[in-house]
Formats: sequence, C-alpha cells, structure tokens
Amino acid sequence: MGLMPLTKEVAKGSIGRGVLPAVELAIEQIRNESLLRPYFLDLRLYDTECDNAKGLKAFYDAIKYGPNHLMVFGGVCPSVTSIIAESLQGWNLVQLSFAATTPVLADKKKYPYFFRTVPSDNAVNPAILKLLRHYRWRRVGTLTQDVQRFSEVRNDLTGVLYGEDIEISDTESFSNDPCTSVKKLKGNDVRIILGQFDQNMAAKVFCCAYEENMFGSKYQWIIPGWYEPSWWEQVRTKANSSRCLRKNLLTAMEGYIGVDFEPLSSKQIKTISGKTPQQYEREYNSKRSGVGPSKFHGYAYDGIWVIAKTLQRAMETLHASSRHQRIQDFNYTDHTLGRIILSAMNETNFFGVTGQVVFRNGERMGTIKFTQFQDSREVKVGEYNAVADTLEIINDTIRFQGSEPPKDKTIILEQLRKISLPLYSILSALTILGMIMASAFLFFNIKNRNQKLIKMSSPYMNNLIILGGMLSYASIFLFGLDGSFVSEKTFETLCTVRTWILTVGYTTAFGAMFAKTWRVHAIFKNVKMKKKIIKDQKLLVIVGGMLLIDLCILICWQAVDPLRRTVERYSMEPDPAGRDISIRPLLEHCENTHMTIWLGIVYAYKGLLMLFGCFLAWETRNVSIPALNDSKYIGMSVYNVGIMCIIGAAVSFLTRDQPNVQFCIVALVIIFCSTITLCLVFVPKLITLRTNPDAATQNKRLQITRNQKKEDSKTSTSVTSVNQASTSRLEGLQSENHRLRMKITELDKDLEEVTMQLQDTPEKTTYIKQNHYQELNDILNLGNFTESTDGGKAILKNHLDQNPQLQWNTTEPSRTCKDPIEDINSPEHIQRRLSLQLPILHHAYLPSIGGVDASCVSPCVSPTASPRHRHVPPSFRVMVSGL
Repeated sequence: MGLMPLTKEVAKGSIGRGVLPAVELAIEQIRNESLLRPYFLDLRLYDTECDNAKGLKAFYDAIKYGPNHLMVFGGVCPSVTSIIAESLQGWNLVQLSFAATTPVLADKKKYPYFFRTVPSDNAVNPAILKLLRHYRWRRVGTLTQDVQRFSEVRNDLTGVLYGEDIEISDTESFSNDPCTSVKKLKGNDVRIILGQFDQNMAAKVFCCAYEENMFGSKYQWIIPGWYEPSWWEQVRTKANSSRCLRKNLLTAMEGYIGVDFEPLSSKQIKTISGKTPQQYEREYNSKRSGVGPSKFHGYAYDGIWVIAKTLQRAMETLHASSRHQRIQDFNYTDHTLGRIILSAMNETNFFGVTGQVVFRNGERMGTIKFTQFQDSREVKVGEYNAVADTLEIINDTIRFQGSEPPKDKTIILEQLRKISLPLYSILSALTILGMIMASAFLFFNIKNRNQKLIKMSSPYMNNLIILGGMLSYASIFLFGLDGSFVSEKTFETLCTVRTWILTVGYTTAFGAMFAKTWRVHAIFKNVKMKKKIIKDQKLLVIVGGMLLIDLCILICWQAVDPLRRTVERYSMEPDPAGRDISIRPLLEHCENTHMTIWLGIVYAYKGLLMLFGCFLAWETRNVSIPALNDSKYIGMSVYNVGIMCIIGAAVSFLTRDQPNVQFCIVALVIIFCSTITLCLVFVPKLITLRTNPDAATQNKRLQITRNQKKEDSKTSTSVTSVNQASTSRLEGLQSENHRLRMKITELDKDLEEVTMQLQDTPEKTTYIKQNHYQELNDILNLGNFTESTDGGKAILKNHLDQNPQLQWNTTEPSRTCKDPIEDINSPEHIQRRLSLQLPILHHAYLPSIGGVDASCVSPCVSPTASPRHRHVPPSFRVMVSGL
C-alpha cells in the first residue's frame, strides 16, 4: 500500500476487507480534522494474496510506474512483508504494518525502516513473565510446535525468563504427535506449561493432556490467545476423535489461559480522534455493512492516524528548517527527507483505540490481554500494559479448579515420622507401673531373704532377674525418644546408650533364669549322681560370663564401627488433608557401615543362648522339685521370653518404616517379657508366704536329719544333697525288691515240686505233713511285706532265720488223738490238699502280675528293732483254715 493522490483500488483479501472500513473511517476523520491537505492522503491498496512473487512485482511496479510514495502501509503475510521490509532502506521508505506479528521483523539491523502498530508475537512474553511473578510460579516447561513462528517466540521467552529466577525445567517440541512430549513434561513434574502451537495442534495437545491426566487443579496451561472463536468445535474432528471425545477435550481445556494482544482498549478514554474505543467500535460495525470483522481493524485505524501524525510532524520539521524543502519534493534517493520521516515515526505517542501507541525500536508497546476458558467459553480475566509494565487481574474473574492457584511443581514436604506422643505416654505409663512392681518385688525379696521359702529359690539370682527387668523397662523410655524430642547429636548418643542398656538388661535377667533352669536340668537328668551341690556362686559365674561376652561385643562394636544417626527417605505420599503437596516421609535410624555384620553377631549369640534356654525349659517343663520351689515357673519364663523375643524381633524388622508400630511392638514385648517373668518368679512366693509360710519346708516323704537342717540354714543349695540321698535310697529299695522277687520264684519251684510229690506218692504224705508245715506257713506270709525305715531287709529272710526246719520224725501235736495217715490219705483230704495249690501259687505270683505294690519291697520292721516289735510267725490255724 502506498500513499498517492486520488486513486484507490479495493483489496480482495479477507483481512483487507475487514480492515478497509476502519481505514476509510480514519481517513474521513483525518480530513475532517484538516490535519493534512486532501491530496496528501490518498490511498492505494494492493492485494498480493500472500504470494512472494506477486508481492515483489506489485512493489516494484508501484515504484516504477506510480507517483512517488511517501510511506508503505500494510503487510499481512510474514513472507511477503519481510521481503519488502528488507528492501525499503534502498528507497528511503518507511513501512507501517497493522497485522504482521512475526517476531522475525523485530530485527532492526535487518529491517531498520519497518514499524507495526500491532504487537509482535514476542510481546506476549513480558506479559507472561508478569503473570508468572504474580502467582509466584518459578518453574515452568515449554511445549512448542516445530514451526519457525513458534520457535522464535519460545527462544525469545527463554531470554526474557533468563535471570528472572524462573526455571524452564523442560523444553519439548513436536511436529505432528504431541503425546510423547506431553508425557515427558509430566515425567519431569512440570505443572505450568507454556504452549506455542496453532489451533489445529491445540486439540491434539489437550487430548494427550486428558490421557495423561495433566489437567485440573494441579496443572495450568498457558497458550496463544489468537485462536478463532470456538476453535475447538472447528478442529475437534481433525484430532483423534476415536480416543478424544468432545467432553474429554473440554475437560482438559477447562481453565487454560490464553495470551494475545488486545484488539481494542477497554478504557473509557477519548482517543486522538475524539472518540472512545467503544464509540469507534460502534461506528466500525455500522460501516462494514455485512463485511466480516477483523481483529486487526483497530490497529489499522490507529495506523492511519500514525501516518497522519508522522507526516504532519515531518512537515513541521521541514518548515522549521532553513532549507525550505517541501514534503512534495520527496524522492527515493532523498536520504535526508527519508530520515526525517523515520525520526518522526519513532516519536509517535498518542492514545488510540488500541491503547497507548508508542514505538520502541520499531515495536509497538501495546496491551496484552489474558483470557481463561471457563465453561466452554473464553472470559477476559486481565490485561498487561507494556508501556507502564503493569498487570491488572480483573477481580473474581479468574477461576482455578482448586482452592488456590496450582503449584509450579510438586511441593515436597519432608516430614519426619515421629512416635506419637499419646502412644509414648501410654507405654511410658505402663513402663513406670512395671518398674514400680519390680521395685516392690525387690523389696519383698530383700526383706524376706532369711525365710526358707526365699532361700530355696536363690534370692541373689532373683535380684539379678529384677535388675535385668528394670534395665529392660528403662530402655523403653530411650527407644521412644526421636528427633521430635532430642537433637541430632543427642539422638546419636541415645543410639549407643539404649543398645547397651537393653543388651545388659536382657542378659542379666535371661542369664539368671537360664542359670536356674540349668541347675534344675542338671539335678533332674543326673539321678545316678550320689551327691551334687550347685551353689549360687556358680550360677553367678555363669551370668557373669554371659555379661562378659556381651561387653566384649559391645566394646568392639563401639570402637570399630559406632552407631550413627541416618535418615531414610521414602517415596512420596499424597497429603492427607487434600492439599496440592506431596509428603516425603523421613525416618531416623541408628545404623553404621557394617550394621548387618554386628547384628548378625549379636543375634547369633543371643539366638543360640535363647534356643538352649528354651530347650532346658522344655526338658524341665514337668519337673517340680520341692527343694527348688520355683523351677517350673523359671522354665515357663525362659520359654516365654524366647518365643516373644523371636516374634518381636521379626515383626519389628518388618515394620521398620512405621515407627509407631515398631515402637509399640518393641515396648510391648519388653513389658510383657519382663512383667511375666517377674510375676512368675515372685507372685507364687508372695501368695505362699502369705497363706502358708511353712508349706515350702514341709515334706512328708523326706526325713531331714539334724545335720542336714543345719546345712540348709547355711545355703539353699544343700537341699540338693538331701534330694540326691533320697534318690540313692530309692534305688536301693528297688534292688532289694528285685532280689525278693527272685527268691519268690525259687520258692515257687520248690512248691511245685512238693505238689507233684503229693500227687504221685501218697505214701510220703506223713513225711510232708510232718516236715513242711512250717515252710508252707512261711510261704503264705510272703505277701505281708511292709516298708521299714531303713529299707534294708525282707520278712522272709528274717523268718527263716528265726525258725529252723522241723525234723522228719516230728509229729504234729494236734493230730495225736487220731490216726494221721488214714485221715490224711482219704479222698476228701487229698482233694482239699490239691485245692491249696492255687491260692499258694496266686500269692507267690502277686508281685509279677501287679497284686503286690512294687514299691513295697522293704520290710515293715528292721532286723534291729526291739523283740516286742519283731514279726511273730502266724499260727497253723491261719495256714490250715482252708483245709
């Protein structure tokens, strides 16, 4: 387009048709204002249809054939405009464009005579910077279509953000499919996305954003705002509609912010033409009479006013000069007049319908508007004034889908996992009760240490059990102290202290129980030992040996590889309160370089000791020795402690990342083991001492001598010797029982021989009657064995020794009045004698078939008893009562 007299040709392009009413309206107003002579503002329009060849031909034809042009007004297509603008310097012509927004034309070295009333695409970058600062977004990502126009804007944005403390964390570009780039942005945790792409690609981008769930309260899209109205309806079908429905596209688009220049100023201020922007818009709509509107019409209108004011200023400059040169004398070789027009253009400053019209290095310092997509329509939410460098957000118009603007990144709140204070208080209260109970048991044990009941249970070992339990209780307080209670340095010290206290306490209590269980096992499994004395001093040596091993391990551990405070970071978790933040849990641990090795050593030693203790407890589970009245309870304690420690260690390891659960399990295991152990050891003693103080010393089966009682008053372990003596005496009685059974078997054989003789040779009846009555009487009395106090002799032996056998010629006194042979050999008497065999044989075999108690093997009266207490042989009436 050029300024020339009286001729005009109507443009054919859509932009030209849309802006032509505005140009005509501006010319009419300028003529009415009489700013210039009418023949100086004639306009000629050229339509090149964005063809480079046509554009160059039209320009050269105008230069060659037309009258001299003062300025070139226009240029819409970037390709045509850039070619013409680059050649203008040779003809000293100034070009003013109202629609070319390409950032390439901002290069003043290449295009020194080019101006434009419309802001360039790069003009939105300062506005974006202001918006990012307003919402304190300091981390962004870019998504750019591989087109020169968008790439230049992206490069300029990088320069604008550089040094502004705003990080571009990721820069992605795409040609056809943006889904890969969108996915990368999400992988890099980009929340604020600055997009540069056309409206066709915009539909694809938001479809990909929907698939990747990159929308809603956590994300904010900022894209160009120069798309056509309802562009999503026009281009939706070009996107992959098979996987992106209309509702999905609108869901992903909801809340995006568009950035573009302001077509008309929204301020109610009169412009250079004397009309407000709103009045101008009404006149423009009435003048275009069916022609489609153009978003550049306001810039074309202001452009005509720029030309008019520039020519007026140039004429004033020429008039003030001494050269008396007129503007009508301009030609393409007049560099002086060309520079005067260029200088006048740079001095332009007035308020037009598009806002303040000011050029800075040929670039329009215009107004940038912000729109937001809300409920399927675009709503203006703010504007940026480039001249004043101010951002104005319209109140209550911008809406974020969350309760607050999205975060520029995933806010990671590092949160130290602490032990719950109520939980710590409850377990501490239980621990205090346990320590009070242990102190009460200690007082009871010391106060009654001279009671026989307490002496027999080794009071010194019981004191060690109490001491170990109290140390174990004390370790609970230390396990509950973490970073919320103490400093890092104190926590490191606690790591060592609580390890030592728990280890020593466990060994002290468990070692004492182990030693007592071992003593019971030694006595119970070694019954052949005649005498075995296991004193408390020996048990103390065992416990001391265990503690010595623990101390060696702990000292080496502390010297070689001490425990340190380490912080373990876990994967991020969503905020329980629903805020747009992620929580990264932190957990304090007591660890060192070779933690596995040291724990393996401790667990191996304690594990073997525990397994052996459980074995002893199992072996002595049914043992109840009166002299060691708490042996069974000690075994139960060892067994329970072993099982609970195994379960507690396993569960504690599995809940390593849950400090509350871990502390609760460890504390409950310690409390349970210590409390159960102390109660099993001391509660039965307390009950027995209150209800029956002498029950522990009463033993009806044992008769303790005076010397043994004296030894028992010196040490409780002497009871073991008494028990061993009773065991030896029992073995002697069993041997005597076996010998008597053998004697009965021999007598049975003799009885059988006598019976056979009675059946085969009746002539010998008198011989048998006279010589064996006394022997048969002794046989019948074999069953009258009773237990004697010494367990040394049998009645049978005593009776045979005191009653010598009768001579063969001795006659029975009770048979002197009758014929003995005749009466004895009668059939009735023979039948009676034969019926005597079964009772005799039955009595002889009673010990073999259970008829006689196997334990009754000792005589009822010792051989050394007084004569009046000796056994008197039964009379013949008892023996022959069945005859």
